[in-house]
Amino acid sequence: MKILRFASPAVGPENVGILLEDGVLNFTEAFQAYQLFGTGACTCPFHTPLAMMEAGMFSAETFARVLEFVKRHNLVERYVVKEYRALAPIKRPSKIIALGRNYMAHAVESGYHIPTEPVFFAKANSSVIGPDDPVVYKKFLTRVDPEAELAVIIGKQGASILESEAASYIAGYTIFNDVTARDMQREDLKLSSPWLRSKGIDTFGPMGPWIVLPDEIQEPMELDIEMRVNGEVRQKDNTRSLMFKVPQLIAYISQYHTLFPGDLISTGTPEGMKPVAVGDMMEVYVEGIGVLRNPVVAE
Repeated sequence: MKILRFASPAVGPENVGILLEDGVLNFTEAFQAYQLFGTGACTCPFHTPLAMMEAGMFSAETFARVLEFVKRHNLVERYVVKEYRALAPIKRPSKIIALGRNYMAHAVESGYHIPTEPVFFAKANSSVIGPDDPVVYKKFLTRVDPEAELAVIIGKQGASILESEAASYIAGYTIFNDVTARDMQREDLKLSSPWLRSKGIDTFGPMGPWIVLPDEIQEPMELDIEMRVNGEVRQKDNTRSLMFKVPQLIAYISQYHTLFPGDLISTGTPEGMKPVAVGDMMEVYVEGIGVLRNPVVAE
């Protein structure tokens, strides 16, 4: 099941939706009807996936129950929205943690050592944008590279999580484009400086187009992943090539940082680093999720 945060002139600027073949089911309103029918009362409506996670309500079971209720009572047409715009699934994660050199071939092309433990860094949460939103090529930049990545969204708080229990902390999966100011990053690496400025520039965190629930993507994952620019395939690999798998990453990172609902872990990118230019269209494809598209525009 694919869960969206979406906007629509018909239902407002921010709602939770379930992707259907012919539109989006407005889960925000359908859930209120479901509660009223069952109890005669309803909680405050959930307008974002993050609000559902924080309330412990973001699960395949919750979505399936509401969808079954809507179908049983012939309410699908009432709650389906035909015209909508998908938004970044999590508007402002409390943390965006991305992995460096987690595909062997990319580690080799980067010219740095092959890591023996996960190499991770933070991106500013103000970098997040959604599907079709423009990545802004700032005037002072000299090279900007897109990076295709599978991302994990954390569903509940946890610290020092055991690898064997990591799956229970996953709300779902989405696509992330770890856009990077490459020349700036190389300059910082030479100076042993952090990567935050080169990785966390505004608009350098495209995310989406939705969250795929973990019952559809499970370990061991073998998902094709590609980066296309103007239709040209630049990166192509499969998540089986990840050196450190998702459960390992959750366990390792949570030793140092408490994970909260909505936190995003981006698992690393395959080889094939090439720059983009103003006017380019970037498309990240991940099997089982879909395509995340973003244009590059001038500042």
